[in-house]
Amino acid sequence: MSEIKNHQHALVTGGAGFIGSNLVDSLLASGWEVTVLDNFDPFYNPLLKRENISRHLDHPAYTLIEGDIRDTELLDQLGDFDVIVHLAAKAGVRPSIQNPTEYQDVNVKGTQNMLEFARKKQIQQFVFASSSSVYGISPNVPWRESDAVLQPISPYASTKVSGELLGHVYSHLYGIRFIGLRFFTVFGPRQRPDLAIHKFVENMIHQKSIPVYGDGSTRRDYTFVGDIVQGIVKAMHYQDSPYQVFNLANGSPVYLLDMIRHLEEELGIKALIDWLPEQPGDVPQTVADISLASQHLGYSPETSFREGVKKFSEWKNTLSRQPR
Repeated sequence: MSEIKNHQHALVTGGAGFIGSNLVDSLLASGWEVTVLDNFDPFYNPLLKRENISRHLDHPAYTLIEGDIRDTELLDQLGDFDVIVHLAAKAGVRPSIQNPTEYQDVNVKGTQNMLEFARKKQIQQFVFASSSSVYGISPNVPWRESDAVLQPISPYASTKVSGELLGHVYSHLYGIRFIGLRFFTVFGPRQRPDLAIHKFVENMIHQKSIPVYGDGSTRRDYTFVGDIVQGIVKAMHYQDSPYQVFNLANGSPVYLLDMIRHLEEELGIKALIDWLPEQPGDVPQTVADISLASQHLGYSPETSFREGVKKFSEWKNTLSRQPR
């Protein structure tokens, strides 16, 4: 597999967020020039994103552009790039049910805008953050990229399917190499505060109950953010075909009650559970077959769930000791 040489220029949309800022850490460390486009959406506290990028701002190879992927006039003013990593999106399954129109606007129209930008600038490499949610409630686990029928059950999931399909169109018509990466339940340092592991740890530390929807029998293929970054970087180098979708996961799903037990052991705190009804749009399980990414990207997750929880807890403890 031929590789894009370093010292090239990447545009990372959503590069101030959880996954994006971790990716930028890696790219800057390996010699990339990086431009980040981020609108600091208030879905969660934008100050957390400011903290994510605080170490990047003084780096000579880093440029931050505060703006929206729906702003085509802004996009027209951007320069040339070797690779686009498109992570920017409205996130969250449950909020998308409350506000489906905005999710369609940002995630589908915004992705269309980025693909148009790639076409106009003749940028040949486009990496897209998709999601395990595209598989919906398919019982045929582990989920494979070759599964013919996707069954999204939330507006958020449907926008990710749409993004993949748009990518196929632009790959076919304009020769843009499009790599869609279906992320499976990413966790680790800088994780969004609304996501389960972060929310649970926060509540447990402050002796608050944690919300558990359903009977606790759901399971997720939790993937450490460092492994996701590894997969993204490898996708930036991928040259084998003009269009490809890959699962990026750990490959070892964890039941919700086992996840809570791991957190209890790591924190030394007994969880207080608030049992709640199942939520619309939630899927009962996410289980990935990662053999395609292993074969074509050389993707190999290195961090177990238990090790990832330890790293997250260490980051959380460090954060709590910082002066406010």
